[in-house]
Amino acid sequence: MKITPSKLSGCFILEPKVFGDSRGFFMELYNEKVFKENGINLNFVQDNLSRSTRGVLRGLHFQNPNPQGKLVTVLEGEVYDVAVDLRKDSKTYGQWDGYILSSVNKNQFYVPEGFAHGFVVTSETALFSYKCTDTYHPENEASILWNDSDIGIEWPIEDVQLSEKDKNALKLKDIPEALLKFPK
Repeated sequence: MKITPSKLSGCFILEPKVFGDSRGFFMELYNEKVFKENGINLNFVQDNLSRSTRGVLRGLHFQNPNPQGKLVTVLEGEVYDVAVDLRKDSKTYGQWDGYILSSVNKNQFYVPEGFAHGFVVTSETALFSYKCTDTYHPENEASILWNDSDIGIEWPIEDVQLSEKDKNALKLKDIPEALLKFPK
């Protein structure tokens, strides 16, 4: 597995070794030893799965307290996946990075605690998997507006489908300061 740091400190793109032939393919989605050898010490406690159609945008979500790190993988289809640094003491605070993840390229994206995360489906459908470092606490979840002009994410699709929660999300500058204090 090749692990490459993102431009956002703590985020990584993972390119697994894929072994394929005429019957199909095999690959490791997660190997604790490989992660630890690369200085990534995680304890995953919950796995989530979502299916969405083209243009569905989920995010930009985070939770605090109980922030979640997420290792995300596309099992079918393609998405544009984005992380936004919410750590006030970070030199990349308020900056974003995004990657195409697909069942073809088989890349994964690790988004650590202290980041907002979101994705938009660019294929007809996508089956999306999340390994999380903490359980979901809906009472602690917050959302940042997907098209916050201060962040300036360059989404590849303009006509997106949003949940009511995501339509009503706040701009980063309007998020209460207490929600942006993450444990170290």
